Amino acid sequence: MRGALGASHLRLLRQFITEGLLLVLIGTVLGLGSAFLVSQLLLRMIPVQVIEGMPYLRQAGLNAHVIAFACTIAILALLLFSLLPAIRLYVSGKSLGMQAQLAEGGRASAGTLWRRVGPTLVLVELATAMVLLTGAGLLGKSFYRLLHTDIGFRPEKLAALEVSAAAMNYTADAQRVALQKSVVAHLMSLPGVENVGTCLQLPLSSGFGSTGVNIVGRPLNKTPTEENGRTVSSRYFATMGTRLLRGRYFTEDDDASKPSVMIINQALARKYFPDQDPLGHRIYNGDPTHAKEIVGVVEDLKEGPLDVETRPVMYAPFEQEPENWFYIVVRSTLPEQMLLPSLVAAIHQLDPNIATSDETSMSVRLHDSSAAYLHRSSAWLVGGFAVVALLLSVVGLYGVISYSVSQRTREIGVRMAVGAERASVYLLVLKQAGKLTAIGIVAGLICSVGAAVLMRKLLFGTQAWDATTLVAVAVVLALSAVLASYLPAHRAASVNPADALRAE
Repeated sequence: MRGALGASHLRLLRQFITEGLLLVLIGTVLGLGSAFLVSQLLLRMIPVQVIEGMPYLRQAGLNAHVIAFACTIAILALLLFSLLPAIRLYVSGKSLGMQAQLAEGGRASAGTLWRRVGPTLVLVELATAMVLLTGAGLLGKSFYRLLHTDIGFRPEKLAALEVSAAAMNYTADAQRVALQKSVVAHLMSLPGVENVGTCLQLPLSSGFGSTGVNIVGRPLNKTPTEENGRTVSSRYFATMGTRLLRGRYFTEDDDASKPSVMIINQALARKYFPDQDPLGHRIYNGDPTHAKEIVGVVEDLKEGPLDVETRPVMYAPFEQEPENWFYIVVRSTLPEQMLLPSLVAAIHQLDPNIATSDETSMSVRLHDSSAAYLHRSSAWLVGGFAVVALLLSVVGLYGVISYSVSQRTREIGVRMAVGAERASVYLLVLKQAGKLTAIGIVAGLICSVGAAVLMRKLLFGTQAWDATTLVAVAVVLALSAVLASYLPAHRAASVNPADALRAE
């Protein structure tokens, strides 16, 4: 009509560019604002120790590169929303003529184009939503299983902190042992404290201390074998809540005047003594005269990262390998955050020159570990994209079905005029939506399995083709599609035949 009234193609092009520019500007501002809020939210989810280890994460957020990328996307969107409609109008005007375009454009030209492009876009949106929802479901399930994996100790009501004394004041092993015993005895006298243990490295640590493994009575390994070594106190395992499976715990009598002993975990027992009782066997590093006798076997305690398989570990008593620094773990009946200040004050009361650091609870350490953060942030990030994709697919399906209903108003009016029931009209509309949804979900399922296989290294205890997740996501997407198509179907079933025929 504008063309028939004398508008040139340049004038129409300016109109499309103005409308497209307005849409793009609004979308870009909202997108950058949302990106800023989401980046701040993700930064707040990063544990303090992760930030300290990776300080570049503090710079995450909007910067020149991100804004330049967003502007590039905005320009491409502007070209898409402005030039393509103008080109289509120009081509159709040349081929049909202005009169034919004016007569047919409303129903044939635009309608035919949308009937071809619209469903295709909806299928892409549905498949994309299926892939992202599946990824979010798998990552969420993986994160849940990660936090509920067997770690070999009870993190509840368990506090920890590091104690470090000046090396010049504690040069002899006897002095270091005395320091450790006095700290433990002093903390045991505090109200609410049930047990106190010490170790040189806390569980869930990323680093591994290693020592060589040779077994007395067996040929020397041609290829040197090294396993994890830990030094702990006699009450460490009882404090952590780690079960003794065989033999005994360390005692305070296991000091430097007694033969060297060790306790091993299940993983080491399975690896080196699969068909034997490990108790009584002796393991040495380089000198057989310094071999240590195995006196106990404990359940696997998660010494390394959560998402890494538990490795073999050998535990030595602190009294035989003392240091002037160590970690303290305290089991109490009080909340950890309430107990930690009392622990620090008690240690400084014992000796003001003793330094304390890394005060935390084992529950927080578990929740904020690097592995937990990686899986949690991945689940949140992909989940956010999945929600957006689901919303877009639902809106797109609603738009396609609504447009289809508006184009078939006369047909629906005729059907109802000759006696069609409202239920058949509902079925007519929902059948079209169901076909699109089914194709989109099937395509999404195929793509989801492929995407899940590519991200399998991010999964923990979850298969890439987890049937429960795939079925649940398909059901959620199908229900959302039904809700999106119900309103157009209800509007179609409510059409008055006389009004529909009169409007046409």
